[in-house]
Amino acid sequence: MIIDGHAHIFENWTGSNGHESQDVHLKYLQKSMLRPSARVMRARDGAPADMTQLFPIGDNTWRSLRADVDFRPGSYGRAEFTIDGEEYWIQYLPVNMKDLEATPELMIAQMKLAGVDHMVLQASLSYGVVTDINASAQARYPEKFSGLFQVDEGMADTPRWMREVERAHHVLKLRGLYYQMDNFSRYGFAAAFDDSRFDDFWELEASFSTPVFFQLSSLPNGGSSGYSANVRKLDALIARYPEKRWVLVMGAPVEHFGGAGRWSFPEDVDRTYRRDNVSLELMYPIIWGGIWEYPFPEAQALIRDLRDRYGARKLIWGSDMPNVERFCTYTQVVDYVRRHCTFLRSDEKDQILGRNIAELLQIKL
Repeated sequence: MIIDGHAHIFENWTGSNGHESQDVHLKYLQKSMLRPSARVMRARDGAPADMTQLFPIGDNTWRSLRADVDFRPGSYGRAEFTIDGEEYWIQYLPVNMKDLEATPELMIAQMKLAGVDHMVLQASLSYGVVTDINASAQARYPEKFSGLFQVDEGMADTPRWMREVERAHHVLKLRGLYYQMDNFSRYGFAAAFDDSRFDDFWELEASFSTPVFFQLSSLPNGGSSGYSANVRKLDALIARYPEKRWVLVMGAPVEHFGGAGRWSFPEDVDRTYRRDNVSLELMYPIIWGGIWEYPFPEAQALIRDLRDRYGARKLIWGSDMPNVERFCTYTQVVDYVRRHCTFLRSDEKDQILGRNIAELLQIKL
C-alpha cells in the first residue's frame, strides 16, 4: 500500500475559508507565498518578477505585508497582485486548476492515476481553517483519507482553541495535529511555541495518542542558526512528552544542511532527528522541483544519506498535492522514490512509501 503522508484539500479561495474574514485569509495566503519556490511573473509579458514586492526582506511578521497591492486569488492556479498599475501573478498551484480549490474527489482521481492508495490530509491556515473539511473527507472516504486538524498556534492556549483540540479528537476523530510555527508571524513573534503560556495546550494535546505534525522553520531570526535554535526548543518539548510521536513536516531543510549531495547536521539537530519518537518527511519536489530535474538525483542522494544515518523506519514520503504539480506530475512524485531510488531494498521502500505512516496513524493496510 502506498500512502501519501502530505496532501491537501481546500475550498475555493475566494471566500473567508473559515477565517474571521476574507481579509485575514488573504493575509495568510500572501505570507505563505514567500515559502515555496513558485514563479512570479509580470502578467503582460511573462517577465520574471520579485516576491519581495509583496513582502520586503527584513521583517518576517504580518506588519510588513504590503496592503497596497490588491493581493487576490486569481484563476488557473495563480495568485495575483497589482503594483503601480502593473499586473503580476504567482503560479502557486498547477495551471490546470482553473478554480483554486481541491476537492476530495479530485484527489481520489489523482491517486488512482498515480497508484496511491491513501492520503494524509494535512492543514495550513493559508488554505483556510480546514479541520471540518478534512474530517468530512475522512468520514466519507475512510479508506482513502486520514485527516489532521490545526489550531491558531499563537492563540492555542485560549478557550476557543482548547475546545477545538477536544472536538477534533473526541468528536471528529481526526488522526493528528498539524502545527506550523511560522504562523506566530501574525502576532509579531511576541510568543514562541514553547512559552509557558502554552503548557496547558501541550499537556492537553499530549494526553491523546495521535501524533503532532510539526512544521519547523528558521523564523523569526532566519538562517541555519535560527533553525537550530528552534530545533533546540522543540527538542525540549519532545523530551517532555516522550510517549508522543512527532513528524517533522518537510523534513530536514536542504538550504541549511544539504549541500554537496549529503547532509551536514549540527549536533543539536542530529540529536533531535535521532530521537525514537521523531520521523522525517521526504518532501523534495515541492521545494526544489523548480530547480532540479526529474527524477531528482539530488533528492535521491539525500534520501540515501538519511537512510544510512537514521534507517528507513524514520522516513515518511509525502507529495504536497495538489501544489507539487506546478513542477511535475503526481506519478513522478511517487516514481522518483518508487522506481528510481534503486539503493532502497523493497522492504525499505514499503516502509517509506506507506508502512511507517500507516503504523503511526493506525491505518489498516
